[in-house]
Amino acid sequence: MTTETLLIALAWAGYGGLHSLLASPSVKTWILDHLPGIARYYRLAYNILATVLLIPLLFVTEWAGDDWLWRWQGHWAWVAHAVTAVVTLGFMLSSRAYDMRVFLGLGGQQNDAQERFGLSPLHRWVRHPWYTLGLLWLWTRDMDSARLAAALTITLYVWLGAYLEDRKLEHDWGTRYRDYRAKVPGLLPRPWRYLSRTEYENLRR
Repeated sequence: MTTETLLIALAWAGYGGLHSLLASPSVKTWILDHLPGIARYYRLAYNILATVLLIPLLFVTEWAGDDWLWRWQGHWAWVAHAVTAVVTLGFMLSSRAYDMRVFLGLGGQQNDAQERFGLSPLHRWVRHPWYTLGLLWLWTRDMDSARLAAALTITLYVWLGAYLEDRKLEHDWGTRYRDYRAKVPGLLPRPWRYLSRTEYENLRR
């Protein structure tokens, strides 16, 4: 790994670390206790900051690469485009499980999202469908050394993020989430582990 790709990996790791820190319950609690007047805008500010910091990272990763490790050409390029379409549709489908206004920080209270056990059809197969879809898209792109360094770092961060999110959801939902976690894999779907339609409907209630 060259110095340039190492710096890119470290930059993505730093972004992930900051992203997780600002999303942690301890930081949110501190904001609520010490700055209650701006607490309702915290999620919106968090999303804006995450987007602003992401732009230069994407730019550097895009332009810092060298020779291609692999590229999808000919018929394979159409396969890659099809994956993008499937991922996009998957995000749209799974987003129906969430209150997107609350998620984006555009309305409602932060704890409104916990009023029901939100599940989309994709949650029958994996507990974190957005992470799964994101990784699927990430690893079906053209790849050079800079993008590979970013992809490896992002994959590690997503795996760790899924673990931390499981812990948080288990704390919030207790036995209900533990039972769900025991039946459904986190990131990689497996044909023998999924929710039946009846189990899915019962959990949504």
